[in-house]
Amino acid sequence: MDSGGRAQTIDLPFSTSYFLLFIAILNSTIAKSQLALIALTLFALWFVLCRHLSGEWSVNEQYSYGWFVPFFAAFLFLLRWEDRPAAETRNAEGGMRNRIAIGIAIGALIVLFPVRLFEVANPDWRPVDWVHTAAVATLTLLLIWTAGGKPWLRHFAFPICFFFVAVPWVSPIEDPVVQGLMRTVAAVATEVMTLFGVPAQLEGNLIRVSSGVVGVNEACSGVRSLQTSLMIGLLFGELKRLSVAKRCVLVFGALAIAIVANFARAFFLVWVAATQNISAVDRWHDVAGYTIVGVVFVGSLGLSAWLGKGGSRKSEVGNGENFRRPEAAATENALRPRFLLSTSYFLLCLLYLLAVEAGVEGWYRMHERGLVARERWTARWPETAKDFHEIHLDERTKRILRFDEGRGAMWRIQRTEDRGQKTEGGDQRTEDAALLYFFRWRAGSNSALLANLHRPDVCLPASGWVQTGDYGIRSYAVSPGFSLPFRHFLFSQGPPGAGNGGRQRFAHAFYCLREDRVRNESDASLAREEFAQEPSEWSRRERISLIVQGRRHLGQQVMEFVMMTTREGAPDQAEAAFAKMVPELVEAK
Repeated sequence: MDSGGRAQTIDLPFSTSYFLLFIAILNSTIAKSQLALIALTLFALWFVLCRHLSGEWSVNEQYSYGWFVPFFAAFLFLLRWEDRPAAETRNAEGGMRNRIAIGIAIGALIVLFPVRLFEVANPDWRPVDWVHTAAVATLTLLLIWTAGGKPWLRHFAFPICFFFVAVPWVSPIEDPVVQGLMRTVAAVATEVMTLFGVPAQLEGNLIRVSSGVVGVNEACSGVRSLQTSLMIGLLFGELKRLSVAKRCVLVFGALAIAIVANFARAFFLVWVAATQNISAVDRWHDVAGYTIVGVVFVGSLGLSAWLGKGGSRKSEVGNGENFRRPEAAATENALRPRFLLSTSYFLLCLLYLLAVEAGVEGWYRMHERGLVARERWTARWPETAKDFHEIHLDERTKRILRFDEGRGAMWRIQRTEDRGQKTEGGDQRTEDAALLYFFRWRAGSNSALLANLHRPDVCLPASGWVQTGDYGIRSYAVSPGFSLPFRHFLFSQGPPGAGNGGRQRFAHAFYCLREDRVRNESDASLAREEFAQEPSEWSRRERISLIVQGRRHLGQQVMEFVMMTTREGAPDQAEAAFAKMVPELVEAK
């Protein structure tokens, strides 16, 4: 300034002014292109992850809240961006930080290729989900670290790690929690019902009342409310910027609200079953479930408001010297790059991600060359048969099997006596019960092992039946030129020698697992009829073999027919009777 207080200007040569303007425009263009490339790379990372996890979010009600988590995480990140601290000053350590970031990033990127190979063949293998999420979160946090150093890493860590609440829990953790919660809910509901003068008896995870049996899976949907309450507690704690201690109190409070609400829900549904009927439970099931979520939301909101009274955001933002207004930060950094890594690194990263997806697709397509489509067929349901009724498929069955189409039914068929006459009258002891299941899995994001879960030698022993025979595979004609292979099992239940007294029963089960595409028609014989003629153990070895074989889910369907009778009968007689029924039970498309 001059002596009068007026600002003095410095005149630059005409060519120098244009040169500085050119440099500013060039830096701005480079910065914008770099930001666009970074945004595209991050979008590719998170899009592939969310697309994979969406399969679990869609079929498993316990994790349906996962659809909202990406949007919540993005919103929390934007809130953190508004009060971000000053970026760490770059010095001689910048080169070391650069090398560390590159080394960790290379490791995380390399992991993505085998992870994607596993996910395509085993989309339901949850440990792989955690590895994939950890790799994507690591790459994102590395990018933030290279941009702003430790202050930014601490500041933005929560929104990135918040996404982990949408990842399904691994079975060794989830199963004990689910089973423990079911047993506790059933026991408490039974005791409370008894205190209110309503007779109730606990039978494992079942509660028997005068009108029938209520399953705990009808009165408690696993750990869905617990996982939702965990997400809600963490979300409200971040919105209020509570301290770590208060966030823990909020999360435990939300979990406690969810548990109490689950007990209330179980008691209410059992009360409905006892005072009305079992069918009335279905009418109130979903209403009670959504009420729990609402109670947890309102309760957590009130608890967070109470914990947030008198709170300060200063500890979350940082010290005064580290914090700066967004406007000042934007002005200071407008003409200088934000990231230590050059644009070429992000371009290579994006190209690598594209190469991973192309390589994974190429691996499976290479093993699928020469596959041909097989005949399409479906089940024909004898809805006019005597005592025909649907078999309810509970949520646990749907969650495990993850089928696209599924139905079960049961009816009665008259027995043909030795003299060739059909019995008359309504004596159920002279009639056999028929049970039919049909499931279809369309090609897509499911494991090829899923169709091997619902089979007679797995399900019937779990219901108290004992396998007494396996008569192998035989083809049964559906129409001229079209037949289906079924495997024949024999099971018994009850003490031997009971005969026609009605205490011992026999079940002839016929099982068909059919893939939509095979190598060639000669391969469609019994040898390849379905890759697993023994129950799948879901072992690590089985899952790895799917990858080595390049085997992903290309469409499968299962038909399971069970004929239950009080007479054992010869296997060939049961097969002859089933052969007559196949054209009536199977419809070619």
